Amino acid sequence: MKLNIFFYILLSVTSALEDQEIDKDLFAIKKQMDQISHFTADIIIDVEAPFINMPTKTATINYNRGEKIKFSSTDFLIFPKRGLDFTFSEIFDHPFISVDRGLQTFDSRELKVLSIIPKDDKADMAMATLYLDTENKHIITSEITTKKQGSYRLVMNYTSEEILPNYVEVSFAIENLKIPLNFMGSDTKIDRKTMRNSDTNAGKVKLQIKNYKISSDFR
Repeated sequence: MKLNIFFYILLSVTSALEDQEIDKDLFAIKKQMDQISHFTADIIIDVEAPFINMPTKTATINYNRGEKIKFSSTDFLIFPKRGLDFTFSEIFDHPFISVDRGLQTFDSRELKVLSIIPKDDKADMAMATLYLDTENKHIITSEITTKKQGSYRLVMNYTSEEILPNYVEVSFAIENLKIPLNFMGSDTKIDRKTMRNSDTNAGKVKLQIKNYKISSDFR
């Protein structure tokens, strides 16, 4: 009897979630992003990790609508597969449910908090929590949990005139970075003993983004 009640409650909650409309503020942001057909930019990259000493690197990014962001660099050959898609295409790749978590203060700003739950089993993302600046139509922070590659967190800053960020900070678990360390460049020093023994498994990738060239449907 108790088992039947549990499944009844579960089905009721699932049905209620599926009947919800997708959040209007999130779709306003998506609509704004969808108008971008192409952009390029220059980025300055710093990696902070307890056992990695990597000099500042530079790269370029290239985006075409419907495709993933592409990175190119002369001395940094591989980029993390997770966390650097600040167009958030992964979220919108599959149908999802959005749950309004109310408002929360972040850096003296009141942001709307949403939980995003994919409805498609093919989605690699298990859940995302988004912090929205609804006035300027920006995603300020995202906390994303994947099914196979752990979790990561993005914090983004924007200039007043652009819809894309000029700074992105990605926090991640070291074991989920997914970069062969030798591909960070010959000038990168790795303390492998510290890497094996470190109790600190968190790291950051910091991106300063400059010289945007944007083609969009509203310009």
